[in-house]
Amino acid sequence: MTTTNSTDQHPPARSEFASDFLWGCATSSYQIEGAGFEDGRVESIWDRFAATPGKVKGGASGAVACDHYHRWPEDFDIGRDMGLNAYRFSIAWPRIFSEIGGKPNTKGLDFYSRLVDGMLERGLQPWATLYHWDLPQFLQDRGGWAERGTVDAFLEFTDAMTRRLGDRVQHWITHNEPWCTSMIGNWEGLHAPGFTDFATALQVCHHVLLSHGKAVPLIRANVPDAQVGLSLSLHPLRAASSSAEDEAARLRHDGLRYRWFLDPLYGRGYPQATLDIIGDAAPAIHPGDMDAIAVPTDFLGVNYYFPETIQDAPGEGPLSVRVLKPQDAETTALGWEVAPEGLAELLARIESDYHPGPMYITENGSCYDDVVVADGSVPDAERRAYLQRHLAALRDVIDGGVPVKGYFAWSLVDNFEWAEGYGRRFGLVHIDYDTQQRTLKDSGKWYRSFLRQE
Repeated sequence: MTTTNSTDQHPPARSEFASDFLWGCATSSYQIEGAGFEDGRVESIWDRFAATPGKVKGGASGAVACDHYHRWPEDFDIGRDMGLNAYRFSIAWPRIFSEIGGKPNTKGLDFYSRLVDGMLERGLQPWATLYHWDLPQFLQDRGGWAERGTVDAFLEFTDAMTRRLGDRVQHWITHNEPWCTSMIGNWEGLHAPGFTDFATALQVCHHVLLSHGKAVPLIRANVPDAQVGLSLSLHPLRAASSSAEDEAARLRHDGLRYRWFLDPLYGRGYPQATLDIIGDAAPAIHPGDMDAIAVPTDFLGVNYYFPETIQDAPGEGPLSVRVLKPQDAETTALGWEVAPEGLAELLARIESDYHPGPMYITENGSCYDDVVVADGSVPDAERRAYLQRHLAALRDVIDGGVPVKGYFAWSLVDNFEWAEGYGRRFGLVHIDYDTQQRTLKDSGKWYRSFLRQE
């Protein structure tokens, strides 16, 4: 079922956005770089997870991925020619440190220095994400993010990267999607390290947020005029029905999925109602932790893909809630609901609830089953429409007064899609994984025309 709304009636134009609006694409290190054990890179939790039978579809890993480690000039050329003026990337921690207390790996530092120079040469403003899920395995062997010592290790990593790149990189994202790091990796077990313990997930989450808070002043000390924030994966939440039970379930889910992150980041601490529900699973919090987490930031990154519908489910999980699959709704190939109005709803709520200052859409994109046709093109009309409709919704919410300053499409290229392996494609550029040939999809051609105002 295809929905029609105002965003379908009025396709967006770049001229409808501010002249200094940032237009980019986003990627992450483990998903595109490859070069799994070159130049001193050590094992990450995703290398270990992918090597565990049954964890990743097809037994795939990021060992080669898009070979971006060697082919980045071509990828950046594509981004430049598309008309991007910004590029969001992440730094592979396992390329920088190989042991606790060790010295930074010069070859790893040099690679990211070359990468940043390559962006700047092509007019791409670099946006560096310090952590996008590829924790070094040697830290996981000591307990990973569940151990407070990993916060200190993250600060050493942050210090090394900001000292090396801070003369050229002004925009820093400490973490990508703490929900996924903590809950999907340590409660649901679907991502590395693959644990299924709720209390562990909550402790991981606390340490991730704490490491963010402690990293912000460090980044500012090392980088003149630094702009620092983090990126959260967030959903507008809907009750499955008008019943009091489903509405109460929505509120319970909201406390963990939305407020558990935003409340402490903006000085309110963890929501008391959620703490009351989780009881003994609550994380250990040291004096000063919550003040550190609430450090003022320069922007908030918002990653949006789909809304969630919540149903009361007594006894199901610690919150007694169930997230329903979409019914009678347009979906992507991953079964995610296509709801551009949800982007506007989410941004308006964040602005109303927290007034976080400038916001950036640091991820937004769609997965479809792309096919390369006889003439070599990739006619992904559904992704093109998805992009158009979400940009139209973004235009409308900005016109309504929400301070969004940039948009990063996920993703520049097809890549290793975590537990889905290589069977799912999000890119505006198609990757033939046998030949590593890059082909701009029709969605990428539309984005190019949009950005160039052709």
